[in-house]
Amino acid sequence: MRKHQHPTVNEITEGVIWKQLLLFFFPIMLGTFFQQLYNTVDAIIVGQFVGKEALAAVGGATGTLINLLVGFFVGLSSGATVIISQYYGARKVEQSSDAVHTAVAMSLIGGAIMMVIGIFGAPVALRAMGTPENIMNYSLIYMIVYFIGLIPNLLYNVGSGILRAVGDSKRPMYFLIVCCLANVVLDLLFVLVFQWGVFGAAAATCLAQFISGGLVYLSLSQAEDDRYRLIRKRIRLHGELLKEIVVIGIPAGLQSVMYSVSNIVIQASVNTFGTDTIAAYTAYGKIDGIFWMIMGAFGVAITTFVGQNFGARKIDRIHKSVKVCLAMAFGTALGMSGILMVTSRWIYHLFTQDASVIEVGMQMLLYLAPYYFTYVCIEVLSGAVRGTGDSVIPMIMTCMGVCVLRVVWIWIAVPLNPTIENVLFSYPLTWSLTSILFVLYYLQGGWLKRRLKKEERKGLQN
Repeated sequence: MRKHQHPTVNEITEGVIWKQLLLFFFPIMLGTFFQQLYNTVDAIIVGQFVGKEALAAVGGATGTLINLLVGFFVGLSSGATVIISQYYGARKVEQSSDAVHTAVAMSLIGGAIMMVIGIFGAPVALRAMGTPENIMNYSLIYMIVYFIGLIPNLLYNVGSGILRAVGDSKRPMYFLIVCCLANVVLDLLFVLVFQWGVFGAAAATCLAQFISGGLVYLSLSQAEDDRYRLIRKRIRLHGELLKEIVVIGIPAGLQSVMYSVSNIVIQASVNTFGTDTIAAYTAYGKIDGIFWMIMGAFGVAITTFVGQNFGARKIDRIHKSVKVCLAMAFGTALGMSGILMVTSRWIYHLFTQDASVIEVGMQMLLYLAPYYFTYVCIEVLSGAVRGTGDSVIPMIMTCMGVCVLRVVWIWIAVPLNPTIENVLFSYPLTWSLTSILFVLYYLQGGWLKRRLKKEERKGLQN
């Protein structure tokens, strides 16, 4: 029997806040960078060596639909990250272990269900979005092959969430570096050597997903700490813990779905402008993903940080960590806007040499990049509030302020002035308004008092 391996000092609840946030943030950011990179590699290789129709297919409607299904589950599994981080911070061994096994079981079952939905629902969904016929076959091939690897994809996402919940953000980063390198090699082999086109790019991504899922499974299986060591025979759903995970995770999952639905509406609007615009929007989405990658890392970092300190009942540290995280995120957002605006033309040349596609893409990036800072409060404050287990109100504010308003804008304002600039304006409009809502909600403070009372009633605190 292994002894319980508990650290004498939990740096997240005890260490210097800014230092611990950075030490936690950078591995998440770098890991997400490599995740973004191995998705982007498909677009670069396909765009350069297969053509703009294929480039439009591996992003565009395909990417939006994939994000719809995968995003819902990743949002749902964030409930597990919050629960595990709280029990870990409170040093509850049995509850933490059961939550880990429940989360893994959920990823396996959810992955199987969504794989079937994704494969058989792809043709209907792509046609409903008005995908042009010249890229329909490419899109179908990419989606079907991608969804074959969905189970290990979700296992990785849940497993890396578990590791981050206990304060380990380095191993998920290492795993993604390995997978990224594997994807690059396989992309070059399948697309350039074997000439498999879009199928080759999708197959490379699928195999990389199997590698990432396998690595995170092995890591959890070999963990020395009983609080998160994975034992295959114990993988099952624990009713009460599943309920706790779902209560927190469903709102986050619905929030992700609403984001995806609003993006589907935007994509359908973009599709009316033709293949050049679709290809440019696909490339922009990959470039734009760098910013979202960084903001997402801040969101994950503050959620885990708040979750563990909430479990340890260190309320002052929660507020201090939020202030520090906001300062870091604002500085990063402004810096990223400047860098992307300066390097935009060079970056677009990585995806395509088509002059018309590059010009449309430049127009998109230069229009949106200056507004990135308006999104910061949404990511950081929603992550902080969710870390305490309060996920319903953030979901409502995000869905109404970002998603619903965005759809209304596309349906009402864009037909009156059908330009790509008017489509794009839906982003800064909704970011700004929703950020204001989150600032007001956070400063009001009732969310934290309610969570403390609820946890006291539940008996989490001894």
